Amino acid sequence: CNTCLLLFREYDVVVVGGGIVGAASARELKIRHPKLKMAILEKESELAKHQSGHNSGVIHAGIYYKPGSLKAKLCVEGLQLMYKYCDQKKIPYKKVGKLIVATNEVEVKRLADLHDRAIQNKVPDIKLLNGVEEIQKIEPYCVGLQALWSPHTGIIDYTLVTKQYGIDFKEQGGEIHLNFEVNGFENSKDNNYPVLIKSTDGQQVKSKYVLTCGGLHSDKLAELSGTSKIIYLFIWNPPESDLDVILAFFKRWKKRQLIKGIIYPVPDPRFPFLGVHFTPRMDGSVWLGPNAVLAFKREGYT
Repeated sequence: CNTCLLLFREYDVVVVGGGIVGAASARELKIRHPKLKMAILEKESELAKHQSGHNSGVIHAGIYYKPGSLKAKLCVEGLQLMYKYCDQKKIPYKKVGKLIVATNEVEVKRLADLHDRAIQNKVPDIKLLNGVEEIQKIEPYCVGLQALWSPHTGIIDYTLVTKQYGIDFKEQGGEIHLNFEVNGFENSKDNNYPVLIKSTDGQQVKSKYVLTCGGLHSDKLAELSGTSKIIYLFIWNPPESDLDVILAFFKRWKKRQLIKGIIYPVPDPRFPFLGVHFTPRMDGSVWLGPNAVLAFKREGYT
């Protein structure tokens, strides 16, 4: 049985968590160090079941981040690397572009600051549009005073990306153990593989090193590894019930055909999120949102 086999598995590195961060980290480590014996442990029956599969699916271009920051650098480089990777692996995406639209004079000033940031961040082909006529050449039903146009912003299904990372990892010799919900780390008393990792159903593996990438369960994993209790304020997307209403509206009245690409408002610095926006999805639907709201569950999708 799988449980019996796992009792004798020993690894150099184990990654706990099969979301996009865990899968990408495991893949990169295996590529850089192919001789390492590695495994990913994931509590669900497949990869990317949580945050990696419940986001807006946007490939951002790096407009918002502070110039010179690591976030800005990684976002701009990451966009190019993501498109290149998807072309190599034949993962579908759509380079729909994004408009950030200013509808009043206060937002026009903020938009100028964003434009300056985008130029400093070397966002590819960023362009400032003036007036409704220029805006509507790109989005015929959009109205505003000015807008920033980012033609290389795209949409993608990050679940497919994560699963491809998993395929790459396995092709490099890595192993993925699904349905392995970690509930403890212990000293194995084995000098070669000192960490014993246990699951809720009795599975066990041993490893030299452990990298935890548990998303919204990262605090639990940290406590299991011996740290003091961590308190987080979790921020999540709107409940699916709200999104269902919005998606039904777009489908019923064919309003989704009015939206060609991604349309954002100019961010309000008083709030820690980008504002309600129109986001086309890979399945052809359009989301109004998602946005950042308080949630009271780690996996509150319903």
